[in-house]
Amino acid sequence: MMSQSQLVWRCRRGVRELDVLFTRFLEHEYQNLAETEQVDFQRLLEVQDPIIMDWLFAKSCSEDDGLQLIVGRLQALSKTIS
Repeated sequence: MMSQSQLVWRCRRGVRELDVLFTRFLEHEYQNLAETEQVDFQRLLEVQDPIIMDWLFAKSCSEDDGLQLIVGRLQALSKTIS
């Protein structure tokens, strides 16, 4: 598993919207996840930004149930950020 500082660094993306969303998720949601969900979030951070954006905007979805669950949590959080 990644350390907190590694997670903070990995949440910094090239897309401002993802930076804000991932950082907010890390600060407010990550600690409440089960260990398997934390691993799924870390795996999501390895996915390329354009693919994540497609998943977040429901243009496509991950075939990986764990990743899709995290995407759903991110989608719910994004509705509260605006």
